[in-house]
Amino acid sequence: MKIPLLFNLGSRTIRKGKGGLVFMVRGRTERIFALVVVQTLLMSLLAGCTGVLDTTVDPRATLEAYPTLIQEGEMVTLDARESSPIEGVITNYAWDFGDGTSAETIIGFTSHTYLAFGQYTVRLTVTNDQGGTDDAIATIVVNGAPSINISMPTSVRAGDAALLDASASFDPEGDDLTFRWDLNTAEDNDGDGDARNDADATTPTVLLDTSASGIINGVLRVDDAAGAFAIQPFEVNVTTRTFQVTWITETYEMSWDEYLDQGETWSGNMTPGDIGRVMSFNAVLELDQDVAPPHDNFTLALHIVEDNYKRSIATEPGNYSTNEPARAEMADDEMNVRGEDGMYTSDSAEALIQLLLSSKESGQGQGPWVWSVVAQQSDPDAFIGEIDPDPGNDWTLTVEVIVMRPSLTEVAIGSTSE
Repeated sequence: MKIPLLFNLGSRTIRKGKGGLVFMVRGRTERIFALVVVQTLLMSLLAGCTGVLDTTVDPRATLEAYPTLIQEGEMVTLDARESSPIEGVITNYAWDFGDGTSAETIIGFTSHTYLAFGQYTVRLTVTNDQGGTDDAIATIVVNGAPSINISMPTSVRAGDAALLDASASFDPEGDDLTFRWDLNTAEDNDGDGDARNDADATTPTVLLDTSASGIINGVLRVDDAAGAFAIQPFEVNVTTRTFQVTWITETYEMSWDEYLDQGETWSGNMTPGDIGRVMSFNAVLELDQDVAPPHDNFTLALHIVEDNYKRSIATEPGNYSTNEPARAEMADDEMNVRGEDGMYTSDSAEALIQLLLSSKESGQGQGPWVWSVVAQQSDPDAFIGEIDPDPGNDWTLTVEVIVMRPSLTEVAIGSTSE
């Protein structure tokens, strides 16, 4: 049976037939799809061959950091010398220190200083001569030093309270703090040869000794629990106080009544210089009236030890007709120079009084006075005979001292504390 030709390539005509055209179009489409699939497989194969031809080998990065816990301002050593190029050689070490800084080296060893507290990640990138790279990281913890905050006056008058308060100090990580105050770096109180490390106080607050005027320099050290510390020096100016001095004249009197047998000695003390500047004195020793002559003979003596001031005098007979007893009188009207009123400065009222009473103008009589009475002779009364029912005598010593006492009134001048 002859099959009708539907498509003639020479005439480019299509004959009509039942279903033949549909068959021809479907076959052509399948052939085109097959070509596309083959092309896709070839392209994939070529791509795979290209990957096989890429011979780059990555290195192996190794990073060791020590120490990994440091204080602010300390240095970390970074060692990557155990890194391996795998093939070839390592040509570059790139360091990212995690604090915003970086560096490159040709050897696997470097160091870095961290200035601020916190946790940092160090990243190392190793590159070999084939262009391969590898990374390694290390974590560094930087402990923050305590922050010192001292509240204190910068200037006070001598004797005023000066509170040093460091209780507002804190640690960045919240650790507990310990305090060590050296309250005067001019003195080595612990005797270790370093005057700046004395532990004069270990509390957050302390009262500074301001009894003496002058500049006081000190140091506070604050430590946290992780080994970090901070040091802060401080300075306080201790100024003198000002006083108006007025000299007041006063009389100081003492008396003693005693009895002495012949040959006995009595002594008594007084210190008029404790009251003020000694100007003069007058001492009178009186014996009880003898019944008949001769009068008893006593001696009065004064010794001011600090000045080596020595005086002595014997009693003189009294007048029997006027019933006057034997007596001795001792006086000195020029012991010291009179005090001058005026303005004075000192660390305290007590110190100023001591200064005024120990100056060259108060050169005599400020120390202890030692009085002594000696019964030189108490013979029997002549008309009684050999037997004397009273072999001694009663006596009275009265001492009157004129002193000038400094009266002080403190004067406030300006503002002396902050």
